[in-house]
Amino acid sequence: MGKQGSPRSQSALRFLDGLTNVKKLSFTMKNCQNRCLDAGRRTFGGNCSCWSKRILLHGLKNDKTHLNVSKGTSSGKRHMMLYKHARSIIFVFGLMGTFFLLNSLIISIVHCLNLPNGLQPQRKVNILQDDRIDVNVEKEPRVMYKRLLNLASRALAKNQFRQDAPTLWKEPYKQASAWKPCANKLDPSKQGETMKSNGYILVSANGGLNQQRVAVCNAVAVASLLNATLVLPRFLYSSVWKDASQFGDIYQEEYFLNLLKDDVSIVKELPLHMQSLDFKAIGSLITDSDIMKESKPIHFVNLVLPLLLRNGVVHLLGFGNRLGFDPMPFKLQRLRCKCNFHALKFVPKIQQVSSLLVRRIRKYGATRSLLDTQLLGKFMPSVPLKQHDMSRGPSKYLALHLRFEMDMVAYSLCDFGGGENERKELQGYREIHFPTLLARMKDTDTIFRAPVNENAFRLPSPADLRKMGRCPLTPEEAALMLSALGYKHGTYIYLAGSQIYGEKSRMLPFTSLYPNLVTKEDLLTPSELAPFRNFSSQLAALDFIACATADVFAMTDSGSQLSSLVTGYRTYYGGGHAPTLRPNKKRFAKILSGNDTIEWNDFEERVRRMIEEGQRVRLRRLGRSIYRQPRCPECMCKMQ
Repeated sequence: MGKQGSPRSQSALRFLDGLTNVKKLSFTMKNCQNRCLDAGRRTFGGNCSCWSKRILLHGLKNDKTHLNVSKGTSSGKRHMMLYKHARSIIFVFGLMGTFFLLNSLIISIVHCLNLPNGLQPQRKVNILQDDRIDVNVEKEPRVMYKRLLNLASRALAKNQFRQDAPTLWKEPYKQASAWKPCANKLDPSKQGETMKSNGYILVSANGGLNQQRVAVCNAVAVASLLNATLVLPRFLYSSVWKDASQFGDIYQEEYFLNLLKDDVSIVKELPLHMQSLDFKAIGSLITDSDIMKESKPIHFVNLVLPLLLRNGVVHLLGFGNRLGFDPMPFKLQRLRCKCNFHALKFVPKIQQVSSLLVRRIRKYGATRSLLDTQLLGKFMPSVPLKQHDMSRGPSKYLALHLRFEMDMVAYSLCDFGGGENERKELQGYREIHFPTLLARMKDTDTIFRAPVNENAFRLPSPADLRKMGRCPLTPEEAALMLSALGYKHGTYIYLAGSQIYGEKSRMLPFTSLYPNLVTKEDLLTPSELAPFRNFSSQLAALDFIACATADVFAMTDSGSQLSSLVTGYRTYYGGGHAPTLRPNKKRFAKILSGNDTIEWNDFEERVRRMIEEGQRVRLRRLGRSIYRQPRCPECMCKMQ
């Protein structure tokens, strides 16, 4: 804008004065016109005496020269033309303003209709505005496969109005529906059986929600193996997870005790005379370093049982995945399945908020599967509520567990196209959090070259790690996988997991293909999330339920505990209608290596074959987790 007193400012003032005179002139012309109508004349000439007087008074009061009647007439015509133009300009601006107002209103209505229930339109607009601001401030988008992303974008636009392939939202193999849950069947041989307990087993489990869940199931099996009384497991506070939640804050204690009472003796607390014991002093403290990972049952019989018989109590500290899967007695294996799939029910507080989460993204408020019943209980009614209607919007959603957190990325030693700055950032993180890994890296002359001496550990190069399938998938790679499978641009996707490394710079390639991406923070209000703040395990329980009850569950790392447990839960209760997308990272890396030359049709075909291979119905293989692969006689029954 010009400064005050400048020529531009003076012109603006003259323009405003002119508009004022036009308004006054229009009023004068109307009066004069009315007086001249009786004479049948519509021209504004000297025959109307009022005209020249009003012109002199309003239109020409700043002109010192006396104008004759003809000049007044000419001036009046010019003012009349100005008046007509002013009216036209005002009309055009008014029309344009009305158009923009209606356009904004229509966009707002469409936007509201597309939002999941419970998500406020104003909140969404603010999120989008914040995104625009942050994108300009943060790092540039990280893109590793620009050509494939362009091809994916074109394919999604082309397939927008095509019908979904039959296998997109259901398992492709009918054999999956033949397997039914049966781990909770009663064992007739144990009914009425009472045996004297050999002592008490106290278990302190470490890790997050999913590691603790595995530890609880293993502890139940060990207590049954040793004919011991299990004290309700305790959860250790971790500086990583920073969660003080205990068993009763996450799972229903009474339900757990009642369901397993015929299989193993469980109490809430140690007897009073044992609560003050120094377990280390009496030799009853066993740490995870004393027990090998995935130990066989005989190891517990040889190590733990003698201490239990001698002292009457044993404390397993840091107990996690210490019990192997094979060889394992049939009854113990079934007991672990019963514990995981039946006895561990989330507390009502978690079920209630999780039901809100699921209903808002589905836009449907009733139970749709056995998964809903098991995980959400009474908070997901069997009959739809009146205010919910499936015709209001999409009811299907895909849940994605995207494992691309800072610790995962740094520990992998892979390169993700972020350049020297990214490499320095990840190296700095390793120095703080992974000193052992750093020590191994220092045994080489450079980070990824040959070791200094023959006995030193050889680290593969980032390129070799990617070829071996040991690099976590980036958000960009996950989006390419989904687009190759045929999921449309408008697919609703629930994102589970921790904060993505690189945040928006890494997520932009994903959201450009799939903008309908939501998290629990988007779907739940701050007041609804407030009870779970500072409790990472309880927040993880919300993600667990949202992933397990999704129409499709996709993972980027099959080795994570959340992905494993969610996959197993969907297999156990899904009835052949709960597909899981599990990429083979080694095969996928080979497919992606053709980024510069591969045609999109070839890319689609190879990705689909890779996913279908992972969806084949197989029995649990020897040594594999029963929590992830429950299709075995100990956990499930196959219908003929």
